[in-house]
Amino acid sequence: MSSLRSRTMRALAVAVMFVTLAIGTVLVFAAFDRDSHSASDTIRPFLITVVPLWIVAIAAVRLLFGRAGGR
Repeated sequence: MSSLRSRTMRALAVAVMFVTLAIGTVLVFAAFDRDSHSASDTIRPFLITVVPLWIVAIAAVRLLFGRAGGR
C-alpha cells in the first residue's frame, strides 16, 4: 500500500513539474519572440535555452521511475 501511495505521489509531482515546464517553455518563447526580427532570432536562442531543460527533466523522470519500478 505504501509503495502504491509513494508511486502515486511521485507521478503527481512529475505531472506538476511537466505542466510547470510547459508553461515556462511558452513564456520563454514569448520573451524571445517579443523583440526578434526574424525566425532565426527566435528559434535558435529558444532551442539553446529550452532543450537542455527538457533533457534534464526527462532524464530525471526516467531515473526516478526506473529505480522505483525495479523494486
